[in-house]
Amino acid sequence: MIAAISWVPKGFANSVPTAADPPSKEEIEEIVKSGLLDTREGGEDDDNDEDMSDDELGQDDDLSNALSAANALGKAIKTGNPEADSLTEALKELDMDNYDEEDDGAELFGSSNLYYANNKMDPYLKDGDEDSEEEEDMTIKPEDGVIVCARNEDDVSHLEACGLFVVWILEDPSDVNSNMYVHHDVVIPAFPLCTAWLDCPIKGGEKGNFIAVGSMEPAIEIWDLDIMDEVQPSATLGGVAEKKKKGKKKSIKYKDGSHTDSVLGLAWNKEYRNILASASADKLVKIWDVATETCNLTLDHHTDKARLNYCVQAVAWNHFAPQVLLSGSFDHTVVMKDGRQPEHSGFKWSVAADVESVAWDPHTEYSFVVSLENGMVSGFDIRNASSDPSSQPKPSFTLHAHDKAVCAITYNSLVPNLLATGSMDKMVKLWDLSSQPSCIASNNPKAGAVFSISFSVDCPFTLAVGGSKGKLQMWDILSDAEVSRRYGKYAARSKPPPPSS
Repeated sequence: MIAAISWVPKGFANSVPTAADPPSKEEIEEIVKSGLLDTREGGEDDDNDEDMSDDELGQDDDLSNALSAANALGKAIKTGNPEADSLTEALKELDMDNYDEEDDGAELFGSSNLYYANNKMDPYLKDGDEDSEEEEDMTIKPEDGVIVCARNEDDVSHLEACGLFVVWILEDPSDVNSNMYVHHDVVIPAFPLCTAWLDCPIKGGEKGNFIAVGSMEPAIEIWDLDIMDEVQPSATLGGVAEKKKKGKKKSIKYKDGSHTDSVLGLAWNKEYRNILASASADKLVKIWDVATETCNLTLDHHTDKARLNYCVQAVAWNHFAPQVLLSGSFDHTVVMKDGRQPEHSGFKWSVAADVESVAWDPHTEYSFVVSLENGMVSGFDIRNASSDPSSQPKPSFTLHAHDKAVCAITYNSLVPNLLATGSMDKMVKLWDLSSQPSCIASNNPKAGAVFSISFSVDCPFTLAVGGSKGKLQMWDILSDAEVSRRYGKYAARSKPPPPSS
C-alpha cells in the first residue's frame, strides 16, 4: 500500500545522486539492533518468490527432474544395468570433464580473421550500451518530476522517490502518460504512515533535499534523497533510547522530547525551514528543530477525557501566518494554536466524527477544510472562531463527499477554490468551493482505497494518487471536460517559460 505521497519541487534534487559511504562499525551495530537486516532479507526472499515466472518455476522443476535422473543413473550403474553402461561410455567419448579445455590453436568462434573495427560495431558487446542506459535512468533531468511515496509491501517498508522523477521519475509531469519508473528506494524498519518534504540544509549549504518519515515507531526519520543506498537517516527526531527486560516485564526509555507512540502526521514549515510539526497516537502535537534534532514545544491541547482511545491524526501550518498551526484529532475536534503563544488555549472547532485530514486554503489565510471518517468534508472560517469553550462556531459548508472515510484532501495551489478529496471508497473527487460548493469531477484511479493525494507543485493539473493497491497513479485533471472548461484558462500560467537562447 501507499500511505503517503510528497512531491519534490524542481531544482532541488541533484541530477546524479551520490552513492552512500559504507556504514561504520557503529552504524552496522545499530542496524543489527534495529532488525533492519532481517526485514530486508525476508522481504527480498518473498519478492523473489513472487516475481518468479512460470518459465523460471518450470526450470526449477526441470532441474529437479535432471537431478533425479542423474541420481537414478548412478544407481543403475551400480546395479550393472546395460543401458546405463552404454550411456556412460557415450559420455566418456564426449569427455565432458575437459570440455572447457581447448587444444592449442583451437578457435572458439571460428576464423581468427573475424573482428570489428570498434566495440560499437560488435553485436556481442552490449555492456557499454547497457551501462549508458542505466546511467541515463539514474540521471534526474531538469524537466523530470520527483515524487516520494511511503509504501509498504510484503512486510517491507520502502521510501520511493519517483521520474514524474520516482526515487519515482515522471519524465514529464505535465503528461501523465509519459514514462514513469522507480529511481531508487530506501528500506526502513517500520511501517511508514506519513511524509513531509523539506529543504532545510541539515548538512550545510543553502538548501537540502530531505524527506521526513513518520511511522509505527515513535521516531521521525529524516532521509537525504540525494544519496542512494543509504542505510541510516541523516537525522532522527525522538525515538527509543533504551529497552530493558526484567522477567516478563519490558521497560522502554525514550529520548528527550520523543513521541511515545506512532507518528501519524507531519507538516514542514516553509517559512521557518528548520521547523517540523508532528501529530501522534500518543495524543500530542510536537514542534521540532530539525537542525538540532530537538523538540522545542509539546502541545497537549487535545484532551477530551470522554474519548480515551483517541490520537492526533493531522497537522498543517498556515500559508500566510507560519506560526499558526492547525491539528485534527480522533477526539472530534480541530484546534488552532499560535506557536508564539503556547500558553494560550487556542481555538477549537467540534466536528461530527474522527478527523482524517486538515488543509489550509493556500489562497486565503482565513479558511481551512477538514475531512472526516464518516465521509464528510467541512470548511471553516477562522474569523468566526471564539476562545470561549462553550462557543460552537458553525462550518462555512459541509459536504457529504464520499461513502467512506475521506483519508486525504488537498487544495490546488494554482486554481482558487479547487479542492481534491480521496476516500476509502476508492474514488477521487474534485470540488469547486466558490459560492455553492459542488462536485465537478470524479475518478476511480484503480489505486484501491485511496490514502493519499497530492497535486504537483510544478504542474498543478497533475494529481498523484496512492492507495491500498500500492501502485502510484496519476490523474491529469484537465482531461475531464468540465474541469477543462472551468479552469483551462489557468493552464498557460502553470507552464514554465521557454528557455532563453
